[in-house]
Amino acid sequence: MSSRLLSCRISSWRAVVNVSRDVLPSSTPIFKPCFRWVQQGKVRLSRAQTKERLLVDSHGQPLNESNCFTKPKSTSTLILEETVDSAEEPHNLPKEALKEEDFENEWMEQKVDLKKLPQQYMQLSKIRLTGLVVLTEMAGYVIAPGAMHLNTFLWAGIGTGLCSSSANALNQWLEVPFDSQMSRTQNRVLVRARLSPLHVVMFGATAGLLGLSVLLTQVNGLTAALGASTLFLYTSVYTPLKRISILNTWVGSVVGALPPLMGWAACTGGLDAGGLILAGILYSWQFPHFNALSWNLRADYSRGKYNFSRSMVAGYRMMCVTNAPLCRRVTMRHCLALLGLTTLLPACGVTTWWLALDSLPLNLWQAYLGYQFYKDSDTRSARKLFRFSLMYLPILMLMILLHKKPRTEREESMLQEAT
Repeated sequence: MSSRLLSCRISSWRAVVNVSRDVLPSSTPIFKPCFRWVQQGKVRLSRAQTKERLLVDSHGQPLNESNCFTKPKSTSTLILEETVDSAEEPHNLPKEALKEEDFENEWMEQKVDLKKLPQQYMQLSKIRLTGLVVLTEMAGYVIAPGAMHLNTFLWAGIGTGLCSSSANALNQWLEVPFDSQMSRTQNRVLVRARLSPLHVVMFGATAGLLGLSVLLTQVNGLTAALGASTLFLYTSVYTPLKRISILNTWVGSVVGALPPLMGWAACTGGLDAGGLILAGILYSWQFPHFNALSWNLRADYSRGKYNFSRSMVAGYRMMCVTNAPLCRRVTMRHCLALLGLTTLLPACGVTTWWLALDSLPLNLWQAYLGYQFYKDSDTRSARKLFRFSLMYLPILMLMILLHKKPRTEREESMLQEAT
């Protein structure tokens, strides 16, 4: 983009440029969001209170005053949503000032507000998601056929919560350039520059190390290994895979299935068929839950491509965007799989057979909503399935707890010795 783009409708060389989502030519450099600098031209991108609109074509040629608010004939349009501050007249900027190698990441100096810091940490941790992860881990502990040790139960929950907070914080650090392009993630802490990247990385690393240390020293090595696997898969496999392949949904489902397995391992010290089936229920639940959620967010997930400092940043490779029929089929299959997995729990001796009967209406309604989504694939059916999935999991977990088989004499004696 040449410096001439600043020559139209600029007061004191200050303007807000709105940039559209159209695909740009690979050779066209554009401004990066959030504190990107062009060092030679002294052009800074920031967020200003006053906003004026400037529409330019992809080659940086400004439109005249009369058609400044109309779309040009060119199909490759650029509409930036950033503020451009220039210390010198844009016409005098050298062309070399806008070369791609001049676009380097630099962040403004941060002043941490201690009063807001706890709230910002909760946002980084995705506190509601972390709370759900801890609850599923605790459910796995209570459902497992082992002695109940209150200290181990609490330490396992704390360690799991810290690992989840670490994974979510590091995920936001890795995805800040992409979060800034999505409407539902534009208010996150890093996108708004409320904390520095170094601060967020230190928070995530500290939470992860503390969580794994707690699980290793206060629970057992198997639970710590499962926690480390969750952290690794989420940050190093699932996060980058979201922009590469639709397999990210399957990897993310594995990550969501591990917390109840951690609770089971914390209670029994091992893994058996009952724990694997419980993890399978969480695995299959992820598909109707996430696919229904992502269906109504396709506009955000399918953002166009941008050339940011020699790297091509693509929209997220979600099933709902790249293969909508597969998304509907997979959702329907896993709604039916939940019916079979729930029946396997009494077959393995984890619960009584009353669970299969009592959970039948719940599973049938989930399957019906999944079929509606498969058949209609509209906003309404997706929203109904997503909302019911939020209720499905806690109701099913409560049913499993109510129908759990009583402890054997050996387990009762172990519990008495522990107390």
